[in-house]
Amino acid sequence: VFPSLAQAQASVANEVYQELGQPSVFLFCPTEYCSSLCSPSPSQSCYLQTIGQELLPGIGVIWTGPKVVSQELSAVLLEEVEAVLRRRPVIWDNLYANDYDCRRVFLGPYMGRAPGLMSRLHGLLLNPNCELQANFIPIHTLGTWFRSELGGSAPPDCAGGEEVAALGDSQGAQDGSYSPQEALEVALRDWVAEINQQASEPGG
Repeated sequence: VFPSLAQAQASVANEVYQELGQPSVFLFCPTEYCSSLCSPSPSQSCYLQTIGQELLPGIGVIWTGPKVVSQELSAVLLEEVEAVLRRRPVIWDNLYANDYDCRRVFLGPYMGRAPGLMSRLHGLLLNPNCELQANFIPIHTLGTWFRSELGGSAPPDCAGGEEVAALGDSQGAQDGSYSPQEALEVALRDWVAEINQQASEPGG
């Protein structure tokens, strides 16, 4: 019925999207969802070109970066992806994912993402460690990175008030830049406080 896989996928996605009343959030994960899966490159991929042309503009497209698990995300790559998809991508960030090797747990700060990426994104999803408790630092430092991307204008949550104050003591926070090391130190302090609070509760 369809001349290509991309046209078949776009047709089905468009039909479901319209049947659901064109919801404000509707995400499509392409078969080629990172640069290493594209042949020969994202900008020259016939598959992605077709997806970009055929998929309705209200549908978000998921992208993981250069690889399935990307150590770095650059503005240059996102510009290339945006051009071929004809929309800003939704990053599905596998930086902390350990479902492929549960012997590993990732506890470091959110890093390797170039400053100013938010203007190139339609959204960002973080794929966490499988172990719930191990995600305190990843999610905490992601929040710090996100606030730095917004120039510190985002309102802090109940735990974030201390974080903003602590980061205000450093030059990196004052100029709106993100420091993974500073974010890690604040997250560790807040995590220890959370652990101590849980330990002091009945049954802790």
